[in-house]
Amino acid sequence: MTNLDPSELIARVRDLQRAATDASCVARFHEGVRLLRRGMALLDSIHPVEAGYRTEWLVARIRLASTLAAMSSEITGDVAAGLAGLDDVRLLINAIEDPVLQAELNGALNHNYGLRLMTVGRNEDSIEHFSQSLADKEFRLANGPDPHAWMGAFVQTLSTRGWAHTRLGNVVEAQGDLTRSIEIAERHELHAEAADVRRILGTLALRTGDVPEALRLYDEGERTYRDLEMDVPPPLRLERAQALMAAGLADEASDHLDEAMAAMLKDNSVGRELAQAELQRASAALMNDEVDLARQMAASARRRMLRAGCRTCVANATIIGLRADTREALSTGVVAAGLSARAIRIAEKMPLPRLAEQAATARMLAVRLDIRRGNLKRAAETLALVPRPGQLTPVDYRMLRRLCRAELAVAQGNRAKALTEIRSGLTELDAVRDRMGGLDLVSGTALHGQELADLAVKLVLERSDARRLFVWLERTRAQTYRYEPLSAGTAPELAARVAEVRGLGQAIQEAQHDGHPSASLRAKYNERLREAQRLGWHTGRWGRPRPVAGLNEVVARLCERAMVSFAASGDELVAVVIAGGECRLVRLGSAGDAAESARVLNVDLDALAPDNLPERLAEVVMASARKQADRLDAQLIQPLEELLDDRDLVIVPTGPLYAVPWGVLPGLRGRPTVVAPSATAWLAAELTKSTRARKIVLVRGPGLAGARGELEKLTTHYRTATTMTGAKATVKSVLRAMDGAKLAHFAAHGAHEPENALFSRLELADGSMFGHEMAGLRQPPRQVVFAACELALNRIRPGDEALGFASALLASGSRTVIAPLSRVGDLASAAAMDDYYRALAVRDSPALALADAIAVDPFRRPFVCLGAG
Repeated sequence: MTNLDPSELIARVRDLQRAATDASCVARFHEGVRLLRRGMALLDSIHPVEAGYRTEWLVARIRLASTLAAMSSEITGDVAAGLAGLDDVRLLINAIEDPVLQAELNGALNHNYGLRLMTVGRNEDSIEHFSQSLADKEFRLANGPDPHAWMGAFVQTLSTRGWAHTRLGNVVEAQGDLTRSIEIAERHELHAEAADVRRILGTLALRTGDVPEALRLYDEGERTYRDLEMDVPPPLRLERAQALMAAGLADEASDHLDEAMAAMLKDNSVGRELAQAELQRASAALMNDEVDLARQMAASARRRMLRAGCRTCVANATIIGLRADTREALSTGVVAAGLSARAIRIAEKMPLPRLAEQAATARMLAVRLDIRRGNLKRAAETLALVPRPGQLTPVDYRMLRRLCRAELAVAQGNRAKALTEIRSGLTELDAVRDRMGGLDLVSGTALHGQELADLAVKLVLERSDARRLFVWLERTRAQTYRYEPLSAGTAPELAARVAEVRGLGQAIQEAQHDGHPSASLRAKYNERLREAQRLGWHTGRWGRPRPVAGLNEVVARLCERAMVSFAASGDELVAVVIAGGECRLVRLGSAGDAAESARVLNVDLDALAPDNLPERLAEVVMASARKQADRLDAQLIQPLEELLDDRDLVIVPTGPLYAVPWGVLPGLRGRPTVVAPSATAWLAAELTKSTRARKIVLVRGPGLAGARGELEKLTTHYRTATTMTGAKATVKSVLRAMDGAKLAHFAAHGAHEPENALFSRLELADGSMFGHEMAGLRQPPRQVVFAACELALNRIRPGDEALGFASALLASGSRTVIAPLSRVGDLASAAAMDDYYRALAVRDSPALALADAIAVDPFRRPFVCLGAG
């Protein structure tokens, strides 16, 4: 090295500093410190004054010392020492004579100073230093050469100040800084920097409860990175998962995180990001009651974070592990004496104010454990230490605090206070739900209030108060259907992506038909499907929430009909029966037994569907199906016979009972029966204003042997109908024709997708038509009939939030949907539809006409009437 002149040595020092900075970006701080110390040694070998390189040498030393102070504090966690090191560097900067260069160096120093303060939660103090850094950088931009080259550093400091404001809950200030950062970055074509800021702005949107906006910003940022051929930063992936969990979509978040972790494991340099992904995965597992997986992931994340020295992340991992232990203890009823004390010790070790939220969470877990053990005095004292939520407090914190207050009130014998707390919590959750976008997000939000809702039902059931139970059931279930639909159509970007998915689906079929490989097409199909799903999270919008249906309103609208609203509390299944102006409660035994019978019956009906099933096999399957139908009838219908008399029925299922084809049960054969997700949804469908539209649309998809004769028979009932068959039955033409129709009938194959319900599909001439597209109709048909596919099935989320192809139509404004709950043979479907429309022409009631059609051959006609009859 001694053979190099000072300018070459200083250039080597700059290279070492850049390498050290790159190492710190991937959390290799020890390596970075080693490189910086090598640089310092090189500088010490130079005599700058004698060599005539005093300013260059001093600038290099300032940059090295500043980076070394910051990086060393990351390793040791000694922020005070890091700040002291930066103060020493400031003395060196004062020796710089050039004011522009001095401002440049001070700008970097003040930025680093602010970052160090943020790491210990001193966000208000950090803002002062970021503001001084911006003033320094503005001076440098105005007075120094090549301002464009320094604009990225200005944007970074401005956006970091916005992040500090975000942490403090200064929403207006944060939005101002972040929005200005994006404008400056885009104006100077700093597209990667703009994408970085969009991620922070997405986090601000997430903290203010605007999950759709957060997801939109994350998607926009990701597209920018891909367009620039850059890797998507791990934090963006993790924050998208966090947004999904805020919307209650734990399954979707889990899938997203599993993919992210698989990608990270290929790169050994992402230890901290992998730990953060494990932390998020543990949270998602906990939301899905996967306690062992949550504990395992949290423990792994904690070990990684201890090595990395991130105290906040260690605290978060500790809390998730504690939540897993608490969940297991409460579910099994075995609450160890020391678990509550451990939770309190964990809370007391959390440094404030930086880890105030984590400390409060640990205390709330201790409260629940003490309540279960009967230690109410300590539970009340601990709960008093939990601060009230602020403007940006996450929804799970809010719901946990309400749950603690409600459970304590129950333990103290004050049920009224408990129900008040639950009501207040669900009202807070309504405010969160009101800001959601697509159906996926709206329906998923109920997960956060599930324990509150379960407690309310349990409390009311203990009093056997049917009227109050009805009120609480309507307050806690199927809130998705409370929202008035908006006739906004499908967003163009989502429509384009769905069309691409459809085209890829056709290409896969053609490749299979020709015997060509299709693996790459399938990979692209799955990628585009995920992109379309993401767009659906934030492009869909819903109108004002309707009020929850009151019992008197329902009684008045039912007239001579009866409503049966099923509910489960633990393993106890009950029914609230409204008939003849009375409201009664009937206990129906084990919810698990009913669920198993419904599952087996559905399997049997699927097996019975083929038109040419061998006679002997058909007899065996039919015997099993009759057995399950009889069991369900004995458990669910026979105990209600005296209350129901011979009235037409409206059934509100719960959980697995959504899969019951009610017309198959002996006690309901021939009885008009309507299925609705809630009394509120049924009332909204009943009150849907009739349009003057008289258009009838009849659609036949490919591959149905009996459909040709079926549609020919239907044209005798509807001579002026628009019939779309063969090449004319394309997705675009069918959607256009059915928009605003009185009736749309589909004789086409389709499939329910339980993991991606809004991408359940109906097969047409040019490929699949998806639930997203049907839900996007500006004016959906008043009645929709699906003759040959299982599109009445739903994915049932917590809170009895049913999501699927048919339910999307109901939520979008269709009054009635007729569809099968299991597979139907082509010939059986054609015969059922001929009987249905013949009866409909006489009776003018979908439910009554369908009951007549099903009664002819119930086990091969598992149709249900959804919505209103």
